[in-house]
Amino acid sequence: MTTSLDILVVAPLRFPLGPPHAGGLESMVWNEVRALRDRGNRVDLIAVEGSDQLDPGHPEFRLPRVIWGSSAEATDATWPAASLGRTVAALDDALDEVGAARRWDVVLNHCLHPLPLRRAHELGAPMVTTLHTPPETSLVSAARAAPESATFLAVSEHTRAAWAHAGVAATLLHNGVCVDDWPLGPGGDDLVWFGRIVPEKAPHLAIEVARRLGRRIVLAGRVGDERYMRGVVGPMLGPDARWSGHLDQAALASLVGRSAVTLVTSVWAEPFGLVAPESLCCGTPVTGFAVGGLPEVQHKSVGMALGPADDLDALVDAAAVLAARGRAPSFRRAVHDATRESFSLDARVHRLEAVLQRAVATAGQEVA
Repeated sequence: MTTSLDILVVAPLRFPLGPPHAGGLESMVWNEVRALRDRGNRVDLIAVEGSDQLDPGHPEFRLPRVIWGSSAEATDATWPAASLGRTVAALDDALDEVGAARRWDVVLNHCLHPLPLRRAHELGAPMVTTLHTPPETSLVSAARAAPESATFLAVSEHTRAAWAHAGVAATLLHNGVCVDDWPLGPGGDDLVWFGRIVPEKAPHLAIEVARRLGRRIVLAGRVGDERYMRGVVGPMLGPDARWSGHLDQAALASLVGRSAVTLVTSVWAEPFGLVAPESLCCGTPVTGFAVGGLPEVQHKSVGMALGPADDLDALVDAAAVLAARGRAPSFRRAVHDATRESFSLDARVHRLEAVLQRAVATAGQEVA
């Protein structure tokens, strides 16, 4: 029987955790915290103010929100003046409290800033860090300098290999989907695209694919780059291309489940690509570009077809084939079942608990 743990989670610094999720990273961390608590672990959280899982008994663990002077300036790739400095200073203070209390068994680090790794040796508990991004110079330096007890997990083999090339060894642990939140749907005629509306995810290409097929497409997601939305995506919207906004979980899953095909048009190397298994869990097939970790999802899935990066003709052809199959109940059930088997959150968290238990046991042996 697994012993429950006292876990401190360090969340990403940009957005609060909670539905509707700001992006796939925030969704994954929020669901992981929920699952770890449901399995009997005690989980505290350092996260941005407004995160719904924060403990009111730890006000020092609430980090300031990012505040833009104007929504027209807001992007997911930049920070407003002085905002990152304030957030990092608050994180530094929170880690001071962690080091002074020294009461957690293990620190689970999902932060994309190097500070938690730089301070890992001071916190009184082993640190397990999930690598969600390509290797960035400051993160690589901090990871290389981390204590020998530090453990690194990579969300895809693509990400693991990139970090290994940079000199940081990690264990593969794919992201997982809370399958109950993405129920099997009936399919439909429309195409769907969902995610953060930012240039690197290129929803404008999904609109172009839909128009070549003569099908309507519905976009859903938070605007992560106002200028891109106004200048590129907005002018393409119309009767055959609608943006439904930033939907809550139930509404988004319903939209995906009643769609013919999900288009994944990322033009950057997605470290994992959570949209794909979320869609497949609804029984809705997926086509997109073979970038980053997406081919790994395809390899373990049914109903997913990927083409070369930027090859719209390949996406058009694949979407036509998948849409023709996407209404068949038996096909949709097979798509759903394969995803449940390969990418469930329960399976991920079961493996994660074993990693955390091992990190705690190893640290205890070193102390002894």
